[in-house]
Amino acid sequence: MLFIWRGDVLPQLIPRLSILLILSIGIVWFQDVIVKYKLHLNPAPFTLFGIALALFLGFRNSASYDRFWEGRKLWGSLINTTRSLTRQVLTLPLQTRDVKETSLFVNYLIAIAYVTKHQLRGTDPAADMDRLLPASLSIRVKAARYKPHLLIRELGHWIQSARLRGNIDTIAQQSFDSNLNLLSDIVGGCERVASTPIPYSYNVLLHRTVYIYCFFLPLGLVDSLGWMTPVIVVFIAYTYVALEAIADELENPFGLHPNDIALDAICRTLENSLLELDNRPILPDSQSGDTLIIT
Repeated sequence: MLFIWRGDVLPQLIPRLSILLILSIGIVWFQDVIVKYKLHLNPAPFTLFGIALALFLGFRNSASYDRFWEGRKLWGSLINTTRSLTRQVLTLPLQTRDVKETSLFVNYLIAIAYVTKHQLRGTDPAADMDRLLPASLSIRVKAARYKPHLLIRELGHWIQSARLRGNIDTIAQQSFDSNLNLLSDIVGGCERVASTPIPYSYNVLLHRTVYIYCFFLPLGLVDSLGWMTPVIVVFIAYTYVALEAIADELENPFGLHPNDIALDAICRTLENSLLELDNRPILPDSQSGDTLIIT
């Protein structure tokens, strides 16, 4: 794992650590001048402050990971709820079901997952909407601002129509409606996480504190470590700066960074799961990828 780069924050930290390394070397090189003018510092305060800063960073990472884990639980619930709705539409109708209509219902569920992913990431859903939805509905969804909720409304219309035709009874309708409410809650939960970041002033305070600590650290170690100062300073700085960078990545768990939630793989898992329940061919390996998502 010492040589793994994918998913590691080190590549983006190299320029900052390089600046700190050069600064540390310069401080060691001019150590006599620094001692002469009493610019070096006592290392004891750095030890105490370093412990406090580590606790502060730990709290920051816990807050970010809570957001990541909440997002992952929401997407796991999305998979389970769409599976339940698919099972219901395939088993609850009282009359002979219309294969085309039920397949359309399943496509709506798949489309909700993809359009939610695109909305959270700010990407274009056109290709997935054209693939999964009728042309007229695809145009309306692409023009909507809150796309997942428009599709949930269409599912509600589908259920209402099935009830009016006598294809499902009121008990089945209520069961469908409960799961639609769950879908709305899941999408709303994702929107809450995405639209409510950790307060900016909190991030600025932590960022400034970490970098001020790291840039003053060589002055506290140069007297006791000598030419080992650059090595130790860069190692300590890597720990603190990397923790801050990881927290920044996890704060928005729906992004495109390697450490974010694998929404592409989750959507493919959801689609294959629902297609299999509907007795349709699942996506081939070349499209579905090699990542298995367990809910």
